[in-house]
Amino acid sequence: MKVLTIDIDGTYIRYACMNEYMGISQRGKIFTPQEGREQLIEAVARLFEAVGDAEGIAISMPGIIDSEKGYCAMGGALRYNDDFYFRDELYKRCKTKIHVENNAKCAAMAEVAVGSLMDSEDGFVLIFSTMIGGGYIRNYKIYKGKHFSAGEVSYIILNSGNKLGDENLWGRSFGIPKFLQHYSEVKSMDIETVDLLTIFDAVQKDEPEAVACLQWYTKEIAVRIFNLQTVLDVEKFSIGGDMAKYPAFMEYLRENLNQLYAECPFKLPQAELVTSKFNHDANLIGALQCYLLGNI
Repeated sequence: MKVLTIDIDGTYIRYACMNEYMGISQRGKIFTPQEGREQLIEAVARLFEAVGDAEGIAISMPGIIDSEKGYCAMGGALRYNDDFYFRDELYKRCKTKIHVENNAKCAAMAEVAVGSLMDSEDGFVLIFSTMIGGGYIRNYKIYKGKHFSAGEVSYIILNSGNKLGDENLWGRSFGIPKFLQHYSEVKSMDIETVDLLTIFDAVQKDEPEAVACLQWYTKEIAVRIFNLQTVLDVEKFSIGGDMAKYPAFMEYLRENLNQLYAECPFKLPQAELVTSKFNHDANLIGALQCYLLGNI
């Protein structure tokens, strides 16, 4: 079996040819077209044609996705995909089996199928990237909700007293870009010179500004995890994305979450925090798992 797996985000299209055992024969990435949906379909079709002998296409992409119909109700980072029957349009160019799923749900599928949530009946995946991806696992399966938007934590409102714009949504205010911006402003640095490695190197050296920045960031995230756990009561939260690669991030996050439970006047069940098994490949692996499940 050879399946072309594709992970589309707002910046790149990452792709790999994979077999049913997740073996990768070739991989690469191209820039995501910004012009419109026609250019996106063309880019994916060209990848399929270049591979030549793939028997299907498994796609992870942003937005609210009805995977059974291959329909994108809302495009997320690629708003030109709003109200778009993506699979039908792609099939016109690629006469093959095609499965489409939301990227965070693909990451969640990877973790529950072959990753950090394999032994968990109920769990939640949080992916820290440009925004914050979320995937809810219930009874060992992705729970999508009535309108396919279950787990979409980026749209949680932060403050009811503020106008409902980008800055008042959790994903916009606590994605990695805002973390970098916060540190650059505290240090009066050009944000173009700041990346995660810069900050975590500074944390390791106990630089006060870096430590304070990480403390602020992880405490705010811990509050949201506390709230999610209160509603969902899952066994584990699997934390992924570039932030989770740094042990200090997970250490501070656990400490802040434990502190919240210690301060709470009620005895509440606390979920375990684990690091996701997969990073950049999570969406590709999850897209493949969704494809295989849909074509059994």
